[in-house]
Amino acid sequence: MALIVQKYGGTSVGTIDRIRNVARRVARTKNEGNQVVVVLSAMSGETDRLIELTHQAVDFPEGREYDVVVSTGELISIGLLCLILKEMGYRAMSLTGFQVPIVTDSVFGSARIKRVGTERIMEGLKKDFIVVVAGFQGVDEDGNITTLGRGGSDTTAVALAASLRADLCEIYTDVEGVYTTDPGICPDARKLKKISYDEMLEMASLGAKVLQTRSVEFSKKYNVPVLVRSSFTDAEGTFVCKEDRDMEKAVVSGITYNKDEAKISVVRVPDRPGIAAKLFRPLTAEGINVDMIVQNISHDGYTDLTFTVSKRDYKKALGLVKEVSKEIEAKEVVGDQNIAKVSIVGAGMRSHAGVASRMFETLAREGINIQMISTSEIKVSCVVDEKYTELAVRVLHEAFELGKEDVEEE
Repeated sequence: MALIVQKYGGTSVGTIDRIRNVARRVARTKNEGNQVVVVLSAMSGETDRLIELTHQAVDFPEGREYDVVVSTGELISIGLLCLILKEMGYRAMSLTGFQVPIVTDSVFGSARIKRVGTERIMEGLKKDFIVVVAGFQGVDEDGNITTLGRGGSDTTAVALAASLRADLCEIYTDVEGVYTTDPGICPDARKLKKISYDEMLEMASLGAKVLQTRSVEFSKKYNVPVLVRSSFTDAEGTFVCKEDRDMEKAVVSGITYNKDEAKISVVRVPDRPGIAAKLFRPLTAEGINVDMIVQNISHDGYTDLTFTVSKRDYKKALGLVKEVSKEIEAKEVVGDQNIAKVSIVGAGMRSHAGVASRMFETLAREGINIQMISTSEIKVSCVVDEKYTELAVRVLHEAFELGKEDVEEE
């Protein structure tokens, strides 16, 4: 008997018919002799509807009450699934994040999990129940309802799998696995049979929407095997697992892109200690995440500093930086929301030279100017004009021959 955690996203439970389809999948897994814990997102569009309601009520929804409202979508989906499973003759019980409990910090809207209680779930499993848990929800030490941020149900599922020492965590979504890039841009995008935690972490953080970043962090930290697959077909999915020697054969495993990027440049910043800290301190205080940072070589005691933030944080970040720029006597602050980040990711990049130069040459041949560059052991990211995003993805996918099976560097 295996213990399997299955997570179903919003599109998988978007209608009653789709919830019935989920119930049949869950029942099939149960009938195979497994213990099953199911994690559900809210029905597709429901969380957006709830968020919109909070903004219709007030201009700036306060965090605690905001979480109370937006967390209710998952309650509907877990209740409906349990009703259907019971009608099918199975013992099923629903649990909220509070009831599990999934204990988090008190950062409303993007809480982080501190620990997961397993006693109540294990009691249910021992009594032959299918346990259905609300994703996205938590509770802080003071008993306040919290939410884990968009895509947080993935994190709920992996955290439960880690705490329960599950044999497998299956993430069901509307795609059949992890692809070399977005099939909507590249028709020859190929589904990967497996991908390493590190590669998936980079791809998730760089714009791939298959898994939420924190869920991959959890799976890597606790060595949880994750299978990404579709809830609409029986196609084999993609395993996210420890890196093995086969994964190093492919120099590049995937191409990602992210259009949710904006660039802010501070021109002629006095080049002296403490200036950068002074610039970024207000952004940190407001919870604004800064991604790529480029500082030019100092000239005549001044330097230019450029960094990226998400588009949703752009206006607030621009205002904060303009205030600080006056204090430090920088010349001006310039912003640009018409950018995108295109990245190549691959474990094989650790042991192969010339990958970055091939990327740069490929973009140059298409007349695509690179505005910023960021690298790690297994990724290279470039900021380009947003209008060239799809072209950049296609030509890089072709340049690294990602449409071919079992690509190896010669």
